[in-house]
Amino acid sequence: MDDGERYDAVFASDVHLSSAHPSTTEAFLRFVDEAVAGRTERFFILGDLFEYWAGDDDVEDAVAQVVVARLRRLADSGVAVAFMAGNRDFLIGDGLAAAAGLVRLPDPYRTRIGGVDLLLSHGDALCVDDVDYQRFRGMVRDPAWQEAFLARSLAERRAMIAGAREQSEAAKREKAAAIMDANDHAVGDLLAEHPASVLIHGHTHRPAHHIHSVDHAPRERWVLTDWDAEARPLRGGGLGLQHGRIVTIDLPDPGA
Repeated sequence: MDDGERYDAVFASDVHLSSAHPSTTEAFLRFVDEAVAGRTERFFILGDLFEYWAGDDDVEDAVAQVVVARLRRLADSGVAVAFMAGNRDFLIGDGLAAAAGLVRLPDPYRTRIGGVDLLLSHGDALCVDDVDYQRFRGMVRDPAWQEAFLARSLAERRAMIAGAREQSEAAKREKAAAIMDANDHAVGDLLAEHPASVLIHGHTHRPAHHIHSVDHAPRERWVLTDWDAEARPLRGGGLGLQHGRIVTIDLPDPGA
């Protein structure tokens, strides 16, 4: 990576930070230090920064403390750090956002940067073929449900999340892979509703660059990669907007 390389914006999602995968935490901190700090004024985290989030009162998590402190320093340095909730960390609230210096974004979110119209999303709302998941998503995104859930003790919430994750993993094994991917019609409808030249999202763990025809015009869709426990994001951990085009951001190999 060239020392002088700069980006109009940097994007990442599906980092899935947890104490169980310290190499992923190390890779993300390197990404912030080497690809974000001093290289851009805008950093967008499009959901699932954490493997799960039980509530802003879960202050004992060591990984969260380290990451929040690093993001706070990044924000204090002048980088606008924006966060969009994912399906794993939709309970991140004002407390965590304030501590980390995050600006919380709605999903989807439209903006214009460097002359490019962008439409940003976590991506799970596009997976409409997974009817069971969409039913679950609608329930847990309901403010009344969230208020009732957060009123439980932290231990109860952690246990409920662990149980839900086990059920989710079991359900995934029974579903065809295509059901859990973004639906082309849903993508087209979103782009038609929010005219934009480039859609960027994560969630599906299927990094790719797609071209969709919307109203007889080509539209780009970029899908961000997930960050696995072996620090795979050292190859394409994020995307950057640079000179009006989207580029993949890699980091050098450890020790290189």
